[in-house]
Amino acid sequence: MKKALIIVDVQPTFCEGGELGVAGGNAVAERIADYVNAHRGEYEYIATTQDWHIEPGSHWSEQPDYVDTWPVHGKAGTPGAELHPAIAALHVEHHFKKGQYSPSYSGFEGYEDNTDSIPSREQVASDMATGRTLAVALESAGIERVDVVGLAESHCVKETALDARKLGLEVHVIENLTEPVSEELGIAARQQMLSAGIILD
Repeated sequence: MKKALIIVDVQPTFCEGGELGVAGGNAVAERIADYVNAHRGEYEYIATTQDWHIEPGSHWSEQPDYVDTWPVHGKAGTPGAELHPAIAALHVEHHFKKGQYSPSYSGFEGYEDNTDSIPSREQVASDMATGRTLAVALESAGIERVDVVGLAESHCVKETALDARKLGLEVHVIENLTEPVSEELGIAARQQMLSAGIILD
């Protein structure tokens, strides 16, 4: 069975000291790096995802409700939006940027962009239309199973895992390699993932 590893949004913006820092985020980044170094050979395909917001509309707010609206975070071209240094050092080949001009949680809503460019709205639409999406990439690689890790379990990890499941893939979330925003939201996310047939390792 061909496997892929999806490393979701492990960026300084979601780690301690970031705009939407998750407790334990930096430690998760280090554990993921150790895991990839030990298990890289087991995966046919490895990719990262990143929030890469340019003008995401109502996703950003000066009075965020932390449900649908958030403080400015993952701003394209800023240090907080780059990959965490521990992940960058892995030199993963495939990088999917998401949320440039709209709210985005799932890695399947982005497209492959291995540059640090700030694309126009038209460029984003064009690149999405040409099929440089995660779903197309996984299908092209013959992937049958996806392991999902990263930040935050309660939000982008969950949504990425659910979308992978909708594609008919076997999906595993590696619990030791993710953290939720809060324990309460983590419990809810895990219940939702289990109900969708996702395996929590």
